[in-house]
Parts: sequence; C-alpha cells; structure tokens
Amino acid sequence: MHWSTRAVLREARDRYAASDPGLIRLMAGLRTSTAIALALIVLALLSADPVHLVAGAMAAMVSTFAISDRTVRKQAITLALALPFALLALTLGALLHGQIVLGDLAFLAVICGAVYVRRFGDRTTALGMISFQVWFVSVFVGATPERLLPLYGTVALAFACSAVSRFLLVPDRPGLVLRRLRGAFRARLGQTVTAQTRLLRAAPGEVGDVLDDLRQRTARLHEAALMIQGRLVVGTPDEATADSVQRRIINAEVAAERLTLMLIAARSTERPDTMVLRLPHMPVPAVAPWSEQTDAVTATLVHDLNILHMMVTDPQGVQHDPALIRDRDRLLGYRESEHIPHDATPAFQDVFHGVGDLAREVLGLRMALDDPDDPVQESPAADRSRAEFDAENAAIADAEQQAAQDNPAPSGLRRPTTRAALQVTVGAALAMTGGEFLSSQRWYWAVLTCWIIFVNTSSTGEIVVKGYRRLLGTMLGVVAGIVLATLVGSHLWLSLVLVLVAVFLMFFTAPVSYTAMSFCVTAALGLLYSLLHTYSVAVLVLRIEETALGATCGIVAAMLVLPVRTDQRTDDQLVAVLRKIEAAVAASIDQLGDRSAPDVIDTTRELDDALSKLRASTLPLTHPITPMRERREAARYVVAILETAAYHTRSLATTAELVPSGSRVGADPRLAIMGRRITANVDTIVAHLNGENTTAAIESSSGIASMPETDTLGLPAPHTLAFRVLRHLQRVDESIVALARPLNVPSASQKAG
Repeated sequence: MHWSTRAVLREARDRYAASDPGLIRLMAGLRTSTAIALALIVLALLSADPVHLVAGAMAAMVSTFAISDRTVRKQAITLALALPFALLALTLGALLHGQIVLGDLAFLAVICGAVYVRRFGDRTTALGMISFQVWFVSVFVGATPERLLPLYGTVALAFACSAVSRFLLVPDRPGLVLRRLRGAFRARLGQTVTAQTRLLRAAPGEVGDVLDDLRQRTARLHEAALMIQGRLVVGTPDEATADSVQRRIINAEVAAERLTLMLIAARSTERPDTMVLRLPHMPVPAVAPWSEQTDAVTATLVHDLNILHMMVTDPQGVQHDPALIRDRDRLLGYRESEHIPHDATPAFQDVFHGVGDLAREVLGLRMALDDPDDPVQESPAADRSRAEFDAENAAIADAEQQAAQDNPAPSGLRRPTTRAALQVTVGAALAMTGGEFLSSQRWYWAVLTCWIIFVNTSSTGEIVVKGYRRLLGTMLGVVAGIVLATLVGSHLWLSLVLVLVAVFLMFFTAPVSYTAMSFCVTAALGLLYSLLHTYSVAVLVLRIEETALGATCGIVAAMLVLPVRTDQRTDDQLVAVLRKIEAAVAASIDQLGDRSAPDVIDTTRELDDALSKLRASTLPLTHPITPMRERREAARYVVAILETAAYHTRSLATTAELVPSGSRVGADPRLAIMGRRITANVDTIVAHLNGENTTAAIESSSGIASMPETDTLGLPAPHTLAFRVLRHLQRVDESIVALARPLNVPSASQKAG
C-alpha cells in the first residue's frame, strides 16, 4: 500500500508538472496573492479604512505582475524605479480629479506613452504599465489632493510588500524556474511514452482516441521545449551549457515524435501521412491484423517502452538498479541493426531503431540536465554515448558562429509599438467619451477594457477575439459577483479572503483562458465594490455595458487607425516561417557538406519562434466564432503542413549535427538538388503572397529513387544516414509543395496541363 500510494502521488505530481510547466502559473498566482495579503495585513494593523485597503491591494497587484525582467537584479532595479513613476501617476490623477478635459487629456497621454515605451524592453514596459494602472487606481478610489499623503504611504507600503513577496517569500528565480521546466519536460516526455505504449497495444476501434491523445501529448511536449529555450540564457551558467541543454531538449523532442510516427506506420497497413499527428480530422490509418509473430514483437516493445518510461521519469532510480542498467544498455543497442529482433517486420524494426534513438537522447538529457555529482552509471553503451555527446559539444564549441542577418526593423508609423500607441489612444478617447454618457463615475471601465484588448495583440482579428472573450468573461463574472456580494454582505475579512482567491485564480488561469481570467477579475470587483459600499446590481450591469463599449471602441480604432488586417498579419508570419525553413535547410546542407554555416540548431529555434507567432496570428481565423468555416479549415491545414515541415527540418538539423566531418553524405548531389528546389518553391510562394506578378510555378518533388545517381552512390539503403537525410529533405520538399493548393499558388503540372 505504501508503494502504491507513492506511485499515485508521483503520477499526480507528474501530471500537474506537465499541465503547468515550471509551475509558472502557480507561482505567479501565489506571488501576487501573497503580495496583496501582506499589504492588507499591514494596512489592517495600521487601522486603514476600506479605501486604503483597496488602493493598497491594487497597487501591490500591479507592482508584482507587471515586472518581467529575466534576472533578480534587474527585477529589483525595475521595482525601485517604478515607485517614483507610480507616485507621480497618483499625484497627477489626484490633482486633475474633477477636471474633465485636462484630466482626460493627461490620462490619454499616459496611455499613449505607456504603450509606446514597450519598444525599449521589459523595464520600460513595466514602468508604463504601472504608471497607467496606478492612475487607474487613483480614479477608482477617488483620490483627491487632500488624501495624497496617506495614499503615498499606502502605495509605498504596497511596493514594499511586493518586494518581500517577490524576493523572499515566493522568489522569482529564473534558474529555479528552468529546473522546474526541465522536470515538466520529463513529465510530458513520460506521458508521451505512455501514450505510445497505448498506441502499440490499442485495439482497432481504440486507435482514433489514442491518436487524439498522442496529438495532445506531442503538442504539449513541444510547448515545454519552447518554454525551456526561452529560459536558457538566464537559467544556465554559461553559453556553452545553454547550447548543450538546448540541443539535448530538441533532440529528445524530435526522437519522441519520430518514434510516434514509426509506431503509427507499424500499426498501419500503409504508410500514413505525417500530418496524421497534426490534424484531428485526418483519416485514422487502417490497422494491420495481429499475428502470433506480431504479438511476440509487441510484447517485447511494450516491455522496452516501460523501461524507456522509467529512464525518463525516474533516471536516478535506473542508475542504482543493475537489472535496469542492463535494460537501458539493451535499448541503446537498438541503434545497431544487429541488436534488433530479426523476426520483426521492417516497420517494427524501424520502431526498435526509434526506441534506441530516443533512449540515447534520454541519456543525453540525463547527462545535460542532472547533477554532475550524480553521474551516469558507466557501461560500454553509456561510455559510447558519452563519447558521442562530448564529441558533439567539442565540435559545437570549435565551430565558427556566423551572425544571423536580420531584416531591418520597421520605423516610423510602421513600428508596431508606435501603431499600437496611436490605436489605443484613439480607442481610449472614444471609450472616455462614450463612457461619460453611460456613467460619469464609472467611465474608466471602458478605458481599461480598451487598453487591455490591445495588450499582446498584433492584428484587428486578434483584437476582436480578445474583446469577445473579455465581454463573455465579464458577463459570467457579473453573475458570480452578484452572488458573492449578496452572500458575503459586509463581512470585511471574508470579502478580502475571497478577493485573494479570485486574484490567485486570475493569474493562474490567465495563460490558459482569457475568458476565465476576466471572470475572476469581475467577480473580485463585485466584492471590492461591496467593501467600498458602492455595490449594487446596477453597478455590475454597468460594468458589462462599459466593457462592451470599451471593446467596441478598441475594435473601431484598430480598424480605422493604421489597421493591420488579419490576412496581412498571417501572410507576414507565413513568409517568416517559410524563410526560416529555407534557412534551416540550407544551414543543414552546408553542415553536411563541411561548409561554414550558422548554428543549425539555432536556426531551428528561430523557426519554432516564427511558427509560434503564426499560430497566434491565425487564432482569429480558427476561433469558433469565425463565421467562415472553409477559411478556418484552410488556416488549420496550412499550419498543420508547416508543423510537419518544421518537424522534418528539426530532424534534418539534429541529424546534420551528428554527422562526422568528411562523411560521404555531404557529397551526395541529391542534397543540392532538393535544397535548390525548396528555395525556388519558397521564393514562388513568397512572391505569390506579396502579390508580385510572376510566372514561376511550384515544382513538384520526386521520390528519392527517381533522382539522378552519380558514381556508385545509388539509392541509399533504409536505416542508413544518407537515407535518413534524404527522407527528411523529401518530406520538407513535399510539405512546401502541399502549400500550393490552400494558398492558390499554381504548380508546374497545372501550367503544363
């Protein structure tokens, strides 16, 4: 029972670690709630009235969540600089209280400046946000010149509580977050291996559900990998270590995805399309009938996948069990054909190869991520893998780094921060005007909504979706606020505790659901109005009206002032992804040919970043409220194609990193042929997206076997390095060609016909 309980608790811990990578959402909620709680406790001990309690809580909240610098030192500097900005905003808000025209103009100036200064980095972004939010606090509590001195003390106290929470009680240490993210990556990798085991054992009628689960696990594994890469600079002691960890993470992710595709192919009667992992509506591959031979091979693979799961989730436990060490070495041996069961079909032999590759990468994770004082248990197989990893790191350290040539940043009105500043200022002006007609006392809710829907959005479509989500969350939150305010009544401390719970949930749910976050905000407001003795159902209904007005004003401003159409935004991001694929393929081919090339793994990281931005820009097109169903499906299809191309590009890059200098692979002329065709097809698609008049057409790719052969190279045998390289190149080539139909780009075959 004891071991069973431990297993259940470990499984629950792993599941939570996978759902909240690095505990980022949990710590953000706890940090902000703790800062608010400290401020409320100290203010209560000082016998502060409800107005100062509310002001202190709101100031503690904004001074905690607005700061996002990547090191503790920078966070401390930003927090110290933010206090005078906050006091200045509070002073201006109080001095201009009651002066409608002058006060509104000054507020608009603060809004414009707060958005514009985002271009200068995290610190100025935080200073601008804090200035705006503290001005909002002054309006919310009705600050006047006579009440400034006590409010100064309240805000300063709130900032001090924020510092105690951030640096002492719930510290924000990037290195600690990185360690948690590593644990989350392991948890998600373990869940992926578990789902792979289910796929191997699934009955024909269960394959569709298992594939859905695998799609989700694969997407979450990639999300964790991206989050780790974003923390590497500040979470590792030096650049060499960061590079090593980055490669081990990417290699493990690629190996896991490759194994999944091999398992799907082994269970299928025909080779499935790679996009079966990308699109839920792809046909489920036909499952091959079981045989006595297949049952024996499957039993072996199930046992091997269970060992692999232990290597992922409990690496230290494996290190101290001689039997598990022997199993680990047997899995590492699958990378050589002579160690694979000869009675397995070719498709299942591929699976054994995939298990061996993933076992190697899991061992690499162990060497790169864990405590060096707890080394990997030595064995011939482990020694060989360690030598390979050391050779890779030495080659990377000695390689010449070529700086990436980025396009010049836009300037003037084309700069995103300038455009957003003008848009939000016009929208806020409209919201102020309309809000005054709805309520001369609560007009600021419309302005706040207009401000918020412009945060982290880049196109009109994104603003529409965010405005819709905020309105929906507000409407649901009003109902909850009415219920809570009615039940709680005038119980001060119960109300404050519930506000803290709502704030925690607000930050905990923010990265997952903007609607849920808006719900929590509005529910907390109902309680705050109750504390200020201004609560009524009419006030909360007015909140819905002001929110709808603010969202509408923001959308109108986005459409009229330097608009960025969703189509334009997605096309720009699509071009960026295609160019990153082209660059990564070219770098991999150069690496294989022993030519000077940029760091190929860095190019894949840039590709992942560009693809992530494309997914975000297509959200308005794929959102359920989008009325054009065909367009929604086309956007999903294009993203799925590019995800497939990105997977094979990453696989090609990791393979290129492993190729020893002087390998014959780089001399194969088919690499250059495929590389030139990929470049030409990318140029054709980009020209089409840019509206250029061109007669170029997409050139369809041919199979490896039909490519010209020179010397004695011929068609490479399966499982060889040359075959793997050419297969990944072919898949990238095919993915680019597949974009022709959804993007309406003519192909050479169409022109010939």
